[in-house]
Amino acid sequence: MTATTPQEAPVTEPAESGGTRLVDRVLRMRELAILAVFLVMIAVTQAGNSDFLSAQGIKDLLLNATILVLVATGQSLVVITRNVDLSVGSTLGISAFAAGLCLDNGGDPVVAVLLAVLLGVGFGLLNGALVSFGQVPALVVTLGTLYIIRGIDSIWVGSRQITAADLPGGFVDFGSGGIGAVPYLALLALAVLVATASYLKQYRSGRELYALGSNPEAARLAGIPVRKRILAAYTFCGGLAGLAGALYLARFGNVDSSTGNGYELTVVSAVVVGGVVFTGGSGSVHGAALGALLLTSVNSVLPALGVSSVWVLAINGILLVLAIAVDRIVALRVATALKKRNARHA
Repeated sequence: MTATTPQEAPVTEPAESGGTRLVDRVLRMRELAILAVFLVMIAVTQAGNSDFLSAQGIKDLLLNATILVLVATGQSLVVITRNVDLSVGSTLGISAFAAGLCLDNGGDPVVAVLLAVLLGVGFGLLNGALVSFGQVPALVVTLGTLYIIRGIDSIWVGSRQITAADLPGGFVDFGSGGIGAVPYLALLALAVLVATASYLKQYRSGRELYALGSNPEAARLAGIPVRKRILAAYTFCGGLAGLAGALYLARFGNVDSSTGNGYELTVVSAVVVGGVVFTGGSGSVHGAALGALLLTSVNSVLPALGVSSVWVLAINGILLVLAIAVDRIVALRVATALKKRNARHA
């Protein structure tokens, strides 16, 4: 046994580390490509409209992306585990109204935000339990909870509406304020993004999400608590959707029963465009954030260039299709390269 162990280790270790380096390199290239497209788009818009990158223009650009970045960060963890959460838009809407109702009744802003987060966590736990322990497909579960939450929201809210006049001035000011051209909400989203990225990279449970998404059965055989990890991913995603609802209220100061309608499709698009592979096991929250920034910037760029906003959905669809095509091509090339590398080491 002592003679064979040193001979077996070099066979598996270099192949795995080499494969990891190859995938990481591809992902970095993908994220750099998204960043390059974003910068070119901003440069072209600035050339056509010199006021686009004014202090207020930059602030609006960041504010528009903040909510989507938060929800996309949570969605990334779920997609990495080879699942999806289609209920995030409904969760955002009902959490925003809950926070607004709390503030309208004289509640403390911190309590209102915590209420929104806890509500999101509750819905995330429900989704995670049904997917992980109930063994129900994620698409079916979250499509069902999307309609359930939306129905509860519609019945609860009715024809009521929360407006900025119903909210404390400090809460609304926080939603629109910032340090120079950088909004407070963007700084908060950045902190969540950095913390999540650090968790995925530095902690074993974070890295296990990638292993789970790559091969669930192999992850189970390796001793990874698959159900607990899926439950944790959904809970985190729900919590961030709840937080995004509270920040949506602070940003726009207006919530009704239609808040968050269709938002889940935008979130999924941002995650996929950002390089988080829909089949799981690959991608990063940085890429998802870049995808969110790119998609929300399209909404600002087209009006600044005098282009009709009806093209926004078409462009988002084109970006989504291109991202899926690139993912497929990259997956095939990475698989071929890994096979060759493994053959050499063997």
